[in-house]
Amino acid sequence: MERQKWFVNLRFGQFIHFSSGTVQFADSPMKDWEDAHENCNQPRLYPFDPKDWNPAQLDCDQWAAASVAMGAAFGCLTAKHHEGFCLWPTETTPHSVASAANKTDVVAAYLAAYRKAGLVPGLYFSTLDLTHKIGRKKCTPEDVDFTKRQLEELLTRCGEIPFLVIDGWNAPWGGPVYEKLPFEDLDAFIKSIQPECLILNHCCETSLAHTDVVFYENAAGQEVEDGFVGPGAAGNILTDDHWFWCRGDDSAALKSAEWALQKIKEMNEKNVAFFLNASPNPQGLIDENMVARFREIGAGYQNPAPLEKLPAGWLTR
Repeated sequence: MERQKWFVNLRFGQFIHFSSGTVQFADSPMKDWEDAHENCNQPRLYPFDPKDWNPAQLDCDQWAAASVAMGAAFGCLTAKHHEGFCLWPTETTPHSVASAANKTDVVAAYLAAYRKAGLVPGLYFSTLDLTHKIGRKKCTPEDVDFTKRQLEELLTRCGEIPFLVIDGWNAPWGGPVYEKLPFEDLDAFIKSIQPECLILNHCCETSLAHTDVVFYENAAGQEVEDGFVGPGAAGNILTDDHWFWCRGDDSAALKSAEWALQKIKEMNEKNVAFFLNASPNPQGLIDENMVARFREIGAGYQNPAPLEKLPAGWLTR
């Protein structure tokens, strides 16, 4: 419970969606991932070639500075999204930065930049993996081992990881089902390596049965229930309908600072830490219009007093 309270007291942070989707879907109507392949058996339309990964101006210090400017206390990078491309040079598959035009270990660069800036750096990891055909239709013991080996790399070669957002697990929209990848097994494996690492499961449940912190995807319409007092997390976007960068975002009208400040306030009052998304462009930089909006948010954000005593109704496992 103390670890959960520590996380809630972070209050406000920056989600960073940056991966193959940044390149694959920049000009497509698919937006963030090929959900029809997972859920409707449609053929993949946008397979990703790692050679197309070339963020020539990658600057994680710029991301961290933008996070600090908006008043955030933490970051969270998509180390692997649903497509399966890994932002670190994993030994489990060639489908990673090790095979890319730009071989920079983005996970390591992100962690170093955010730690240097005094921010708490977490990671996002998808158990759904379209490239390696791990999902609701197939998750063999070999697939479970593959998933664990990738998590082990992230948890052993990158220093302390205070929290992991686990996505694409037993969710109504896809991912490995509980029977093939039990949460208890996943939880025990992660905690065996880093006992203090909180799991924030993105599976759309509103209890702590399969998570350490309840996660609401606000951008998908998951609103926090009346009477909820924590521990919670919620994620939302400044763009209209997508998490990864799309062509034209650098000149798009973003949601207002007033909107963001109201969302943060609403979430914090319910002991829900708020993740506001940043979507770096294919060159590896956050566009100036988004950075400017972050500055506006930072100018108006007031970090609430820390939660000292757990309120009645606080969820426990």
